[in-house]
Amino acid sequence: MLLWWAVIVICGLSMSALARYLLLPAIIGALVGYGVILLQRQQATTVPVPDQAPAAPANAGYADAVAAAAPAVVNIYSTQVLRPRRHPLCDMPRYQDLCDSYAGPARRMQSSLGSGVIVREDGHILTNAHVIANADEILVAFHNDLTATATLVGTDPETDLAVIRVNAENLTPISIGSSDQARVGDIVLAIGNPFGIGQTVSKGIISAKGRHGLSASPYEDFIQTDAAINPGNSGGALVDTQGRLIGINALIYSQNGGSQGIGFAIPGQLALNVMDELIREGRVIRGFLGVEISNLPTTTDGMGLVVAEVLDGSPAAEAGIEPGDVVLAVNGQPAANARVVTRQIALTEPGTQIQLRLIRDGEPIDVEATAGVRPIPD
Repeated sequence: MLLWWAVIVICGLSMSALARYLLLPAIIGALVGYGVILLQRQQATTVPVPDQAPAAPANAGYADAVAAAAPAVVNIYSTQVLRPRRHPLCDMPRYQDLCDSYAGPARRMQSSLGSGVIVREDGHILTNAHVIANADEILVAFHNDLTATATLVGTDPETDLAVIRVNAENLTPISIGSSDQARVGDIVLAIGNPFGIGQTVSKGIISAKGRHGLSASPYEDFIQTDAAINPGNSGGALVDTQGRLIGINALIYSQNGGSQGIGFAIPGQLALNVMDELIREGRVIRGFLGVEISNLPTTTDGMGLVVAEVLDGSPAAEAGIEPGDVVLAVNGQPAANARVVTRQIALTEPGTQIQLRLIRDGEPIDVEATAGVRPIPD
């Protein structure tokens, strides 16, 4: 019996020590571990999942600009009838029938001459005047390979612009940009039909603005670009990186007939102004004074232009302007150079007054002339 109680006491003491030194720390450790697990689970729900690997960058090309502009750029083919040379007698009524009976068949020549730009949904197309010059038939090929015959609306040889029109539906006119705000160094795309091989896109920058002196026209104001322009690009579009029209490609400077990185486009704003007047009037009506002036400065401050010639019967002659007069200002604007003065006069509405500040025999005088209508050049 005593042994039994001794075992109970010893066991009782052992269980108490076990609870104190083993069970209690184990319980505390379990509680701490459970808390850590709960904390880790909470953090796992709040920590964001790392992003997936970034997608490859989009092609940094100009496909969107081309897709926007290309449907509005057309190929232009012209056909000219080459009639046999006739003897002068054939113009006499009594010999006309005889000449016609022995005349051979007229030969026809067809060539792919250039490009054009659809600018209105009603079928009006801008191109260069030299593209459709002397054409008996004008054929337009669209971006979707459909074709239509075009009629001539009007031409303006002094800016080398022309407007033709097609009778077609679902046309996509080009979006219009700002040639005035375009800057030297801006990227541009030239779209056209070089050498008649089909629509082609080339890329470059605006190399210069306001180029002139490339022809006899006093209205030159070209945008220069190094985008490849070749024969056949004439009349096509020069667009910005948004596919908006800023110019009509017109000519190149080349020693071998191909592109050498010096091409020229007519500013879009000038082209659109000419187009509107051709549609409205059939021709561009410009103011006319009837003087030939020299750029040679004759005054001490470097300003002034010499009147070299006055046309008989012209508004200048009627106003009393004389050769040798020095033009200081036109309508209050300084006479900086002959090109600027010619433009000032051209922009004057026929029938309105032109105020001129002159020097004659060393004395300043004021002359008022009534602007006439500039004759159409031959």
